[in-house]
Order: sequence, then structure tokens, then C-alpha cells
Amino acid sequence: MFAQVKTALFAGTALAIAAPAFAEEVNVYSNRQPELIQPLFDAFTEETGIDVNMAYLKDGMLERLVAEGDRTPADLVFTVDISRLAAVVDAGLSQPVTSDVLTQSIPALYHDPAGHWWGLTTRARVVYASKERVADGDLTSYEDLADPKWKGRICTRSGTHDYMLALTAAMISHHGEEYTTTWLEGIKANLARKPEGNDRAQVKAIWAGQCDISLGNTYYMGQMLGDAEQTEWANSVRLIFPEFEDGGTHVNISGVVMTKAAPNHDNAVKLMEFLASPEAQEIYAEVNSEYPIANGSTPSELVASWGSFTADNVDLMDLARLRDDALRLTEQVDYDG
Repeated sequence: MFAQVKTALFAGTALAIAAPAFAEEVNVYSNRQPELIQPLFDAFTEETGIDVNMAYLKDGMLERLVAEGDRTPADLVFTVDISRLAAVVDAGLSQPVTSDVLTQSIPALYHDPAGHWWGLTTRARVVYASKERVADGDLTSYEDLADPKWKGRICTRSGTHDYMLALTAAMISHHGEEYTTTWLEGIKANLARKPEGNDRAQVKAIWAGQCDISLGNTYYMGQMLGDAEQTEWANSVRLIFPEFEDGGTHVNISGVVMTKAAPNHDNAVKLMEFLASPEAQEIYAEVNSEYPIANGSTPSELVASWGSFTADNVDLMDLARLRDDALRLTEQVDYDG
């Protein structure tokens, strides 16, 4: 039995807080921070009377699910990045969900045709650019990042991080491995420093004058603006929504998978359908600074203020399938070296 909608974080693990059992419940494993999704679960419980018991697993979720097998108490898995969603499915740990509500709400591009995974929000991977040192129109495509004019001016996190690998996989999908290898070599040659830190650390480096542009997910802008220490970093940059030369702006998703052994199947479906509702999508948009995914939904006022873009239409499952190739090429060029 899980803890009742309360979790504590200690040394990267979730500590259960003892609570009485409830007849109506749904159990969630999540590597999304509790504060980002707790408001959604609270709203669902208030509307349905079904309690959501969440275990926050920063690392090792797939290994835990494999070890538990059919004995897992988890009904749903919440995670980010298509490769992580696909990994749960590929391990044989999921079951398809058939729901007219989900099919009508979630665009086909953002859910598995067989119903094994469903997107809940999208995030674009964009360029954070110095307001002082990068002019409008200086960079318009992901391909431009390899242009020698950016030599010594780019900061990124490790090239082997999931977010970077997804972008590299998208480049492979658009242009093939040979082009992508040259592209990675070009970006590496343009780096102002060895890759280090997370996406926000790159924006701090821009603010400090160490580089002029970086790559980052859009929602980090919202997180920085909500942090007194980091607001100054955020205000030093603007967002550029580059596109692939033959496509759109790279996006990835947060999503949900129902486990193969879900002990509370019907309640889990109800939670999934609630998360695709206008009410839940609005909460997502406000709390997470991400783009709501349901048809007809709109981003928050803050997110909308960053500008509009056309999402790349590459098949997200292609990104998952190409992840290993992206990692191989990244290591081949010694991107982090």
C-alpha cells in the first residue's frame, strides 16, 4: 500500500508516510517532482473522491518496475521524455488503454497508436539567447548552432542527457547520421566551456557573460522567474524558437503509462481522462509552465508571452528508436570531452 498523497524526499528517495487504506484509490509512480503534479491529484480527488497515492522516484523507476513485475502496486507511471515512456512499454510493463475521451482530447502525434502511452504536456527545446549580445534573426534553425560564427559562444549541458539526446535523435531523423555527426562536431567546436550543469546553469552562464546562447526546455524560464535568486538570470535572456530546416521546433512530452498489472485499472483510467480535461490542462499550464496538450487548450498567459511556434511533426517514437544512435554519435565525437 502506498502513502496517502504525501511524500517526503530524502537523499533522492521517496519515504512513505503511514496513512490508512482507502477503498477508492489509484497508485502512481512518478519521477516528476511532487510539487509539479500534486495540484492535479488534489483536484482529481476533490472531483471524484478517489485518492491518489504517489511515490516519487527520482531515479531507478524502470528497475523497480522490472523487479516488482506483476506484484507492483503501481497503476500509472508518470515520466518525461518519449524515450523514458517507450522504455516502460518496451520492457513489457505496460498495457494499452482504450478511451474515447483520451482519443478525442490528445492529438494523434502525442499518443501511442496502440494506446500504451499518452502525452499530457509538451515542452519545446529552444535557444536561450543573451538580450545584449545576440540580435534578432542571428539564429533561426537548429542547424545554425554549428555555424562557426558561434565559436566560443555556446553553453550546453552534457550531450548524453536525455533532453540533448532527443534533439540529436530528431536531427538524425531529419538529416541522417553523417550530417548529424558533423553537426555535433560543429557545436562542440563552438562551446565556450565543457558541458556541465543543467539547463538553468547554462542561462546563469549567459548572465555571467561566459557564453551568449544555450539550449534549454521552455518551462525552465517559468521556473527561473519564480525563483528570487534566478529571476535575474531569466531576465538577461530571451527565448528563440528555432526550427529544423525541413521541419518545426523540437518538442518532447511528459506522459503517462498504465502498468500491465494495474490493481486499480478503472480508477487509473478515470485519472488519465481527468488529466486530459480542460480543468487539469489549465492546472498543468499554470503550475508547470508547459504547453497543455489537449485539443482546444491554451497555454498560460506567461507561457504564451514567450511567443508561438510550429511544433516539429517528427514521429515521437522515431525519437525513442533513434536514442541509442544519438548516444553513439555523441560519444563518437566525444561531445563532453
